[in-house]
Amino acid sequence: MNSFLDKAERKYGKYAINNLSLYIIVAYVIGYILSLTGTVDFLRLNPYEIVHGQVWRIITWIIVPPSSLGIFTIIMLFFYYSLGRSLEMTWGAFRYNVYIFSGMIFTFIGAMLLYVFFAYASNNNPEEVGFVISMYVTTYYVNMSIFLVFAALYPNMQVLLYFFIPIKIKWMAILYAVLLVVEVVQIRSLPIIIIRGVILLASLLNFLIFFLNSRNMKRFSYAERKRQADFRNSVNQAKSTGAKDSTTGKISKHKCAICGRTELDNPDLEFRFCSKCNGNYEYCNEHLFTHRHKE
Repeated sequence: MNSFLDKAERKYGKYAINNLSLYIIVAYVIGYILSLTGTVDFLRLNPYEIVHGQVWRIITWIIVPPSSLGIFTIIMLFFYYSLGRSLEMTWGAFRYNVYIFSGMIFTFIGAMLLYVFFAYASNNNPEEVGFVISMYVTTYYVNMSIFLVFAALYPNMQVLLYFFIPIKIKWMAILYAVLLVVEVVQIRSLPIIIIRGVILLASLLNFLIFFLNSRNMKRFSYAERKRQADFRNSVNQAKSTGAKDSTTGKISKHKCAICGRTELDNPDLEFRFCSKCNGNYEYCNEHLFTHRHKE
């Protein structure tokens, strides 16, 4: 999965939306404004209306606010925005885009599968089924996936719950997960339990894929991504500033930081950069494992 994303990022990374979290917040603001006019119901993800021609709902449900507007909602939106920005700076815009949009796509697929199951396999009224599903499909759980993946990356980061209770973010994540499960199982209607449960799992599927595919969370940390970027920059810089042979006038691509030899001196020499040295240092195969790391 990671190699696939690396290849996709090199090919399509230029199309990634920078500061995606800000656009999501702006979309919610538009959604709250439309909810005051009573037109937001025409934007919800209603599978019945979609299959009957209202295809804009495939996209517009994203701007439907996840909850009613209030001071707590505003605080949570800013909280998710800060987490989203941190993740984007850690992963890069492309991977963050993939994470968010995959959560939305999985949610849409889950809603359509629920519609097929209840409207056709169970012989219920399709119009009524579509309406019920539309009332439970928002980006609420997609936002929750941002929080969960941040807690997986930085479990020991301390935040202030309600601005004055210090708590590690991993305990907040566990608490939220328990509350989500309790919220679903407390519903007395079995069809609603199924709908809420499927939407919950579909929305968090991006997090589950990330978690199962990333046993070593360190490789996704900001420090590790920065180290990799600095190393690539050092490699590119070294290739553009090679040594010049005084006899032939040729420009070398490699030069050992210990003995000063280049591939022009001996074509059989192999050169490698040391990722543990602090700086742009390249070594021949004779000194790669014997040199003293530069701090």
